[in-house]
This record gives sequence, structure tokens and C-alpha cells, in this order.
Amino acid sequence: MICLSFDIEEFDLPQEHGYDMPFERMMEISRYGTNVILDTMQKHGVKGTFFVTVNFAEHAPDETARIVNEGHELASHGMNHTVFKPEDLLASRLRLEQLIKRPVLGYRMARMMKVDEHAVSDAGYLYESSLNPTFIPGRYNNLTKPRIPFFQNGIIQVPVSVTPLVRFPLFWLSAHVFPQKLYRAMAGAALRKDGHFCTYFHPWEFYDLKSLTKEQIKLPGMICRNSGDGMRERLDGLITYFKSKGNKFGTVSDLYKIYVS
Repeated sequence: MICLSFDIEEFDLPQEHGYDMPFERMMEISRYGTNVILDTMQKHGVKGTFFVTVNFAEHAPDETARIVNEGHELASHGMNHTVFKPEDLLASRLRLEQLIKRPVLGYRMARMMKVDEHAVSDAGYLYESSLNPTFIPGRYNNLTKPRIPFFQNGIIQVPVSVTPLVRFPLFWLSAHVFPQKLYRAMAGAALRKDGHFCTYFHPWEFYDLKSLTKEQIKLPGMICRNSGDGMRERLDGLITYFKSKGNKFGTVSDLYKIYVS
């Protein structure tokens, strides 16, 4: 199974690099990218999981409705992407359910940071997908964590995929910087080893980030590389590749159900 997931949030990345950006502009960029993602998924007739912040959902009702109406899973990415409070776990689930009129089963912490599993379970979620089982300098070291879904502290954790043995991350940044054939080969190795491939992207990757230099905002080259049309083409190519191999696509909750059945 191929699980494509997307962290749908207000574009707060410039703040991490010391730049201020008006909220309306943050939302404009994220809304644009979300529509590119949805258009690409719709083109291929595949479904995925969208981890959405309440902040985004409340300010982008059309895109939020598209996610649900086009058959994707909508899960929680917290209240907003910048500040976390423990009470946000329950509050975000309840608010999203109020907005979309459907149950919200999963949670992903902003920036894949550590969150108490007991608290996630107590907030009413069935699964969490906040674990990248690799080492990212300055972020986290999860090299001793399982690579496949596992039960821990009252909840099923669904990690994103890494390569077997060396645990090279196969997340969004890898898709930007590596040649497409190499990235697909590594993803295929994870699929053969684990029986699934689960990765994630952000909406702002599908906006031309290099163009932000006109607004006096300069982001790291690795992040900007292949952003905009380049990432649309890479997502399109990734889906085309796996479909040509006869692989099925599903949501993170679909993968969760396999491990609890």
C-alpha cells in the first residue's frame, strides 16, 4: 500500500528563518499548494491523508471541503503550526469534527515532534503518525524506534517510511533534492521490506519558493529546490510510477486498520 500524507498548515516556515510574513500571505501560499495537491490526486484517482491544522481549516473552508468531498481522510495537525498546548489535542479534534461533520481518527504533531502518546489516546484519537524513525540533526533521533506501525502507551503509532538498514529518511525534503529515479528506488525498497510506503509533503512545497526573494524572503536552497511546478511534477511522477507497478493507494487510517485487524 502507498500512503501519501500531507501536513496542511499555514505557511509559517519563514518565521523559523527570521522573516515576518502577513497571515493572509501565509494562507494564500498554503491554499494554492493544497489545490495543486488535490488536483494531482484527483487526476490519478488516488486518496491520501491530510493532517490539517484548525487554523488552516477555519481560514480555508473551500480547500477543507475539497479534501473531504473528494474522498480523502482529514486528520488533525493541531490548532496551529507554531504553538502547542496539551489541551490542543482534544480541542483540535473536536473543532475539526465540528467543521467537517465526520470523525477525526488520527493526529500528527507539528514538525513531527514528540508528543505524549497517553495524551493523544486520551484525546480520542485511534492512531498517531508523528514519528520519523531516523536521525535529523537538530530535530530528533529516533533510530531505535520501530520502522512499522506499533502499539505504545495506549495508541497505535504509524511511522513514516525510511529505507531499510540505514534508515535514510524518505520524507518531503528527500523528494526535493534526490533524482526521481533514486527516490523511487529507495521508496520501492521500503515498500518491499515493510509492505507499505508512507511519506508526507506540505502545501507550500508546491509553490515557487524561490519567487519569495522578491518579497525579501530567502529560504534555504534545499527547501526551495524543485518547489512549485517541480514538486507537482515529482508528485505526479511518483504516483504514476507506483500505479504502473500495480500498487494500491490508501489512507493512513487504512494502514492503521490493517495493523489492528
